[in-house]
Amino acid sequence: MTGFGGTASPGMVDWNLAVATATRLVRPGPDVSRDEARAVVAELRRHAKASEGHVRGFTRMGTEDTHDTPVLVVDRPGWVRANVAGFREILRPLLEKMQERRGNNPGSAVLGAVGGKVTGVELGMLLSFLSSRVLGQYETFAPATRDLPAGENGGGRLLLVAPNIVHVERELDVEPHDFRLWVCLHEETHRTQFTAVPWLRDHLEGEIQSFLAETDVDPMTVLERIRDAAQSLAGGRPEGEEEDGGRSLVELVQTPAQREILARLTAVMSLLEGHADYVMDGVGPSVVPTVAEIREKFQQRRAKGASRLDLALRKLLGLDAKLKQYRDGERFVRAVVDQVGIDGFNRVWTSPNTLPTKAEIAKPADWVARVHRKAES
Repeated sequence: MTGFGGTASPGMVDWNLAVATATRLVRPGPDVSRDEARAVVAELRRHAKASEGHVRGFTRMGTEDTHDTPVLVVDRPGWVRANVAGFREILRPLLEKMQERRGNNPGSAVLGAVGGKVTGVELGMLLSFLSSRVLGQYETFAPATRDLPAGENGGGRLLLVAPNIVHVERELDVEPHDFRLWVCLHEETHRTQFTAVPWLRDHLEGEIQSFLAETDVDPMTVLERIRDAAQSLAGGRPEGEEEDGGRSLVELVQTPAQREILARLTAVMSLLEGHADYVMDGVGPSVVPTVAEIREKFQQRRAKGASRLDLALRKLLGLDAKLKQYRDGERFVRAVVDQVGIDGFNRVWTSPNTLPTKAEIAKPADWVARVHRKAES
């Protein structure tokens, strides 16, 4: 992707270097012929289109705005380029704040040039690691670039990472056509969530910006966290760190106010991820004949993780928390639908006030009592 123009604190992170580093280090995808690759891309596009009707019918979340959010089938470098653009956009206020603070120090220009390149390299290393693990992604805050379009009216874009999907379907030894549709159902659910609930994107962006605005940490502290992650990726470990010690990058920059915001964000993300898992499995039996086998094998893969290095990085990057969100969120959705049906569950999309709290994610009956009894009184 080109088109990283703009003035978003260029000294703090060399974004172009992050892309170049990640692209250089990214692992090659599975061995497929050119014809096979074209067939996979074409099939994913067909499945993404078919998923729209399946998801809308199952969720009863009608929307006519999905065409504002393009579906892009990308390779690993394409995923990296898309995410760098998104990171640059959402982190702009924080980086400007950090740049302003550092700008008052002697020699900041020289340190900035060096630090921006170091951070760019280390961010690139992390993105190269993640780029081989993501199957699909709905980019909520996706700025359009020359190579990667996005929604014209604030909509995002849906990414399907073709080589990773092929890699996992082979690793799990599942029926490829079923697995590709199953993945598309999950990602299409995310697209439906944001296109059918117009206020959701602005609400999330507001929470994230509030979280970043509360960040009051020396720039070097943030850079050290990225460096710790990069050292783990390289197989090293910060001196003196315990085997199971350390906290995630997110946890290390929290203030008390941020902890409150993060609790709300965690609840929302648990809802969104759990809802997508619930939908992909709910739709599955009617259109994905082998859905039970796929889910069982995929859950085992999620739980098992990979190498010791992979587990260390997952903890540092907060990915373990994301896995927990899938489990907790899916249990919440299933419990609420069991109690009040799918239409009763859909009251969750009424306004920010009807979103579940973190405590309610763990106790779905409390959400039902609050939202339904209040609505009926």
